[in-house]
Amino acid sequence: MGYKAEVGLSNKHLHLKSEDIETLFGRGHTLTPTKDLKQPGQFACEEKVDIVGPKGTLKGVRVLGPARPETQVELAMTDARAIGITAPVRESGKLSGTPGIKLIGPAGEVELDYGAIVALRHIHLSPAQALEAGVKDKDIVSIQFGGERGVVFNNVLVRSGEGHESEIHLDTDEGNAAGLNNGALGEILK
Repeated sequence: MGYKAEVGLSNKHLHLKSEDIETLFGRGHTLTPTKDLKQPGQFACEEKVDIVGPKGTLKGVRVLGPARPETQVELAMTDARAIGITAPVRESGKLSGTPGIKLIGPAGEVELDYGAIVALRHIHLSPAQALEAGVKDKDIVSIQFGGERGVVFNNVLVRSGEGHESEIHLDTDEGNAAGLNNGALGEILK
């Protein structure tokens, strides 16, 4: 039997750099945590923004903290299509060549030249968990889920290091296709 981990389904959200936080929410503003996430030091924020594309707007999209070096908008493919952009599947932080998008907050607007992605599905593991699973950082694995709509997700990136905790990240499109809820167990296939 392979290593098992819980899934954490990821709804559309964004990470903001400090400069964009101030533009969107006001000078000197800092993010307001409302809920800790499973990944150490990560949290959902009270702050929300509207994301505007050529064909529509996604209203009230949650910001996740803490502040990042670059602003990144993470959408499911369904979200991207709804607002008229073609967001590539990318590893978090790999933003070169991605489409731009407009963000509207209560204090201002930000027009991004790039930064919208569909996040590459991935599994977070601490170094000890990766060792137990027999994988290492940047490996690509397959993860199997059972149930009525059982599925194997291929091309799952392993993200391992300090500051990671065992959790499979899939977006809402992927989770819905497989009939998954947060906490469902997936097994790494060798």
